[in-house]
Amino acid sequence: MASSLSILINRRSRKTLMLTSILLMLIGVIGIALPQFLSMAIALFAGWLLLFAGSIALFITWHGFRDRWVTWLKPFALIAVGLLILLNPLAGTAALGLMLAIYFMFDGFAGVGSAWEMRPQQGWGWLMFNGATSLLLAMVFILGWPFSSAWLIGFFIGISLLIDGISLLMFCLATRPLEG
Repeated sequence: MASSLSILINRRSRKTLMLTSILLMLIGVIGIALPQFLSMAIALFAGWLLLFAGSIALFITWHGFRDRWVTWLKPFALIAVGLLILLNPLAGTAALGLMLAIYFMFDGFAGVGSAWEMRPQQGWGWLMFNGATSLLLAMVFILGWPFSSAWLIGFFIGISLLIDGISLLMFCLATRPLEG
């Protein structure tokens, strides 16, 4: 039994969604044009985040749980992995590549499921296209891993963001503006 879902958005939200879609498309094009740069930037960003999180966990452990050896495992692991990624970002991109393949797979299944639930709403096909594209990216990534991670991460994130922007823009254009 299919239900009809009518989406109405006010003009301000519509404008915000359109601006967001344009920014996603712009970042996507940059990622496609400079994939190795984006891959390394993402790996280094993840390394710094892990190092920062490990430092916070270390501070909390030192001030509240220093007498329990098990509580030292989390800060040690976070700091160690963060340093490993920062000192060897190429290995970090390989690990991130595997995580991104898993992300694209989940994103694809969620996108296809959301689109299926929204049919026959106008614009549902764009959401289905977005989900199917993510599933395709996951499969290509898994087949080329780990050798192609250095450029594939930035390239695929660029493609994903570009498709996200296009599908959001097309979905926004297919909705009716709320009067008032």
